[in-house]
Amino acid sequence: MILTAENILLISSLLLFAGVIASKTSGKTGIPALLIFLGVGMLAGSDGIGGIVFDDPSLTQFLGIIALTFILFSGGLDTKWPSVKPILVQGIGLSTIGVLLTSFSLGGFVYWVSDLTLLESLLLGSIVSSTDAAAVFSILRSKSIGLKGNLRPLLELESGSNDPMAYFLTIALTSLIKVQDFSIVEIIPLFFIQMIVGAVMGWLIGRITVLTVNKINLEVEGLYPVLMISLVLLTYTLTDLLRGNGFLAVYICALTVGNGKMLHKKSMMKFFDGVAWLMQVVMFITLGLLVFPSQMLPVIGLALSSALFLILVARPLGVYLTLLPFKYTFKEKLFLSWVGLRGAVPIVFATFPMIHGVEMSGVIFHVVFFIVLTSVVLQATTLPLAAKLLDLALPAGLKKKSLLDLELSDDVKNALIEVEIPKNAAVSGKKILEIGFPNTCLVVLISREGKFITPNGETELQENDTLMIMADNPDQDKVIKEVLMIA
Repeated sequence: MILTAENILLISSLLLFAGVIASKTSGKTGIPALLIFLGVGMLAGSDGIGGIVFDDPSLTQFLGIIALTFILFSGGLDTKWPSVKPILVQGIGLSTIGVLLTSFSLGGFVYWVSDLTLLESLLLGSIVSSTDAAAVFSILRSKSIGLKGNLRPLLELESGSNDPMAYFLTIALTSLIKVQDFSIVEIIPLFFIQMIVGAVMGWLIGRITVLTVNKINLEVEGLYPVLMISLVLLTYTLTDLLRGNGFLAVYICALTVGNGKMLHKKSMMKFFDGVAWLMQVVMFITLGLLVFPSQMLPVIGLALSSALFLILVARPLGVYLTLLPFKYTFKEKLFLSWVGLRGAVPIVFATFPMIHGVEMSGVIFHVVFFIVLTSVVLQATTLPLAAKLLDLALPAGLKKKSLLDLELSDDVKNALIEVEIPKNAAVSGKKILEIGFPNTCLVVLISREGKFITPNGETELQENDTLMIMADNPDQDKVIKEVLMIA
């Protein structure tokens, strides 16, 4: 088949369609949807029945960076500050020290059992050292796994924030191997520059994003997602231009936006959730096309032993040592160790040594691919069972809704509260967006001078307005009046 633009679009659409339809079986079989997308790509590839020849690491990396940017942004939008605040130190510890311990321990094992050099072994360990945000988010939410304590927000915070560390280690070790003048001494200042610039740029652009969306007043509501897409891409590229860590900037930007008061936030979160799923599907199918199963056979022994060592030794070692100062039970640490899911991110990172011409990059890529495959097959399919066996799963009737569930749910608001704004009230003249209503409350109607107004975030309150507010329970009447400073 001649690869014209029409044929490329036809093949792409068929692969997407096949992947989505095949994912319908995931709920019945217990096979993660992401694994099905990967399988569709492999079947369509050169070693499969499709016979599509795809061998372009540069294009894969380009698509991977874009995909990871939107996946991280969607994950950051969904992360609520009140949920992660109690476990912030533990989460940052797992996403930095935990990643470092995991990469070094696996790298040491690979160096011991293979012909790879020490730096190549550490590079392989770094590539697979982070848990995958897309895999963790999709498994926890699609399976509706309720966990005791703060385990769920800790897992989501770690998986969303540990990619920058793995990315830094991958780039640093690739540079040590290929760049002659690059030394270990340069790594430490480079690390701090990347993280500090990334964090500052992420917070700054996040604040600018909230302000821009609230003030720009676009006439067409459909342009708001377009505006957000441009700002997300700007966050990554501008930060990278300033030598910062673009992935960290995107995640912190999303945290800032998701926890701010912003117009159209609910619709925006649902939009980016769909974008993140599209990016996951595209990446797993693309990566399935890129891999050559026949080339995996010579490294199957190294790949299997590395996968088992990562799951059973390296990941638990990183978790147990990092959480040593904190009060977590043995069962909790064991479960956190088991949720070390690997997804598309390590395979994308494995394209960096291929592009830069690292001698053993082909071996590294296929070992990484097998590790991801093993992780998804073994860990993703057994998460609900592991939570149940370790007595960490909440019964369905006791499962609490997270702050995100409450914010996005369309049916939790079951109380209609009527509040009148008195004369000389402090909130008079203020926009609804500026007042700070709880996330579980929604002003649905305003009665003003005999007329009814359907409000939005920019609607200004006036004296003698009567507000009709939907809340998740009648007890929030007192909270709403406190917010409005009404006695």
